[in-house]
Amino acid sequence: MGRGRQKAKATKQARDMKYFSPATDLSALERELAGSSGSSHDDDQYIDHADKYADYVEQVEEDDDHRHRG
Repeated sequence: MGRGRQKAKATKQARDMKYFSPATDLSALERELAGSSGSSHDDDQYIDHADKYADYVEQVEEDDDHRHRG
């Protein structure tokens, strides 16, 4: 596909995405903003993942420190 056709296709896709307006479930949005009872479970999962990631980052930083000093 030539550059002109490729650019036209990308432009068309960008325009389609810009003006696409899916149907919004306002009741679901209201529940999410109000804070449903299930959100604490999601928060717990997030905290668990954040803790694991923090441990990983600390380990990588320690390994980097040892490599640079050695």
